[in-house]
Amino acid sequence: MSTANPAPPQVVLDDVIDRRKVGRFHLLVLALTGSVMFLDGLDTQVIAFIAPVVAREWGLPVAALGPIFSASIVGLMIGYLALSPLANRFGQRNVVLASTAMIGVFSIASAFAADDVQLILLRLATGIGLGGAIPSTIAIVSEYAPARRRSSFVMGIYACYAFGFVVASLLSGPITRAIGWRGMFVLCGVLPLIAVIALALLLPESPSRLLRSEATIRFAQVCRRVAPEVDPGTVVLGPEGRAARAVSARSVLTELLQRRWIARTLLLWLAFIVNLGVFYAVLSWLPTIAVQSGTSAGVAAGGTALLMVGGIIAAAIIGPAMDRRGPFTVLAIVYLLGSVLLLGFALAFSAGSSAFLISAFLVGTCVAGGQMSVIALSAQLYPNLIRSTGVGWALGVGRIGGIVAPLVVGLAIGVGVSAQTVFTVMGLAMAVAGVAVVLLGRAHRRALAP
Repeated sequence: MSTANPAPPQVVLDDVIDRRKVGRFHLLVLALTGSVMFLDGLDTQVIAFIAPVVAREWGLPVAALGPIFSASIVGLMIGYLALSPLANRFGQRNVVLASTAMIGVFSIASAFAADDVQLILLRLATGIGLGGAIPSTIAIVSEYAPARRRSSFVMGIYACYAFGFVVASLLSGPITRAIGWRGMFVLCGVLPLIAVIALALLLPESPSRLLRSEATIRFAQVCRRVAPEVDPGTVVLGPEGRAARAVSARSVLTELLQRRWIARTLLLWLAFIVNLGVFYAVLSWLPTIAVQSGTSAGVAAGGTALLMVGGIIAAAIIGPAMDRRGPFTVLAIVYLLGSVLLLGFALAFSAGSSAFLISAFLVGTCVAGGQMSVIALSAQLYPNLIRSTGVGWALGVGRIGGIVAPLVVGLAIGVGVSAQTVFTVMGLAMAVAGVAVVLLGRAHRRALAP
């Protein structure tokens, strides 16, 4: 008499990941994804130092710099909105590889631009690659991070993005003078192409994508490196006890705007629009406003760099606090504190260099730190199936604020609006973002309530 073979043991993937301590595999994923974010930040900021050199060489008017600056930002928006949904069909890893390769190829091509039109188009294409890489990078890190460390992981790699800004601010000028602006573009292209090789060899696909690749999948095919002690014969299931269903890009976008998610999605978008608007307005106009208020150009540049340094340092504090206390409460506090700091920021211009630099650093902890924090929040807000699209669309829609706010501030300064008024409006805007996050937290808790 024969007996039936016993059913293989089963585990839920999220339970396995959440039980694990942070180990070498996690550090590898953080290093790989952090390098992508660093290169994105470097390429995004380096154009601010290359464009004026290009304009002088080609005899372009100052007004021609605007489209060159804006091209990659517009490309970022396109990448966020158009490429992030493709990850559900082609995989997060493949989108990261393709997007990073785009950055490399089009950065090198920018070195051979013959006029400003070609440069604008090539920077637009580079920006699309930049925007495609970030959401999928965040999604991979979020899925492999234990839930108790998810905010810290996302904040950690986004700090690498901010560090790319800092390195570009400090080194782009000297390097451009040494090898020329074309050589600088080549350097910014070669580094991502080298990164693609390392990513292709070492970066894992997101576990949810692997789970969707077939109806049931054995642990060895998903995350043996995450938990090697689990029996290779164990069947790994998705969070609902089965492999997650595959969805099209269109259905994911529809999910974001259905009744279940619409309120949370719109509140998240509002927070992104305000935070990115204030971030880019301060980053773009702080040197000009400071110099007009009597601050030296060198101190003004130092204050701008300290904005990003403040954000990087804040990430090490805010991320763990979000994991311990909850992302909504902590981010709301960050935004409201940032509102207070912005309201008093203009007063620091006339209080001496030290007061200005300290104030710039503190504003950066909340404005740049808040931007990293809201991305970490969005990674926790959405489930695996729609995470990359949810994060990508929040970043893309948020770029509306990043594009419009610097233009509005420029118009205001042009008609004689005082620095105190400009920063007062920014402070009030950050308070609005704080209220949006409070309402978002309430909406999310109601949605999760039984």
